[in-house]
Amino acid sequence: MSIQDSPYSRGTLAPADERSMAIIAHLSAIIAMVVSAGWLSFAGPLLVWFLYKDKSPYVRQAAAGAFNFNVWAWAMSIVGWILMITVIGIPIAIILWAVAGMMTLWCHIHGAVRAANHQPYRYPVSIRLLS
Repeated sequence: MSIQDSPYSRGTLAPADERSMAIIAHLSAIIAMVVSAGWLSFAGPLLVWFLYKDKSPYVRQAAAGAFNFNVWAWAMSIVGWILMITVIGIPIAIILWAVAGMMTLWCHIHGAVRAANHQPYRYPVSIRLLS
C-alpha cells in the first residue's frame, strides 16, 4: 500500500512528515526510557500525540498506541516493585520486569519499522487511555 493510498493519510501533514512523526512516536518511548532509566517512557509518545493529534489521524493513532502500551509497561513495573517488597515475590518481579522490558523494545522497534513503511501498528497489549 502506498502512502497516498493509506486510509490514515487524511491530515494536514505531508506524507513524509507524517511517516517521520509516526516513527518518532514509536521510538521516542525507547529513547525516553534510556534517558530516564525507564521512568519517563510515556513522555515522548504523549508529546507527539499532544502536538500532532489534530494534524494527522495516522500520527495520532501511532502516538496513542505507543502511549497506551507504555501505560501497560508501567503497570507491569509497578506490580513488580510491589512484589519486590516480599521475598517470595522477588522472582515474579524479575520476570515481570524482563517481560515488560523485552516487549517494550520489541514492540516499539516493530512499530517504528511498520511506520517507516507507512503501515499502522497495533500493540499487542495496552491500557487504553488515549485514542
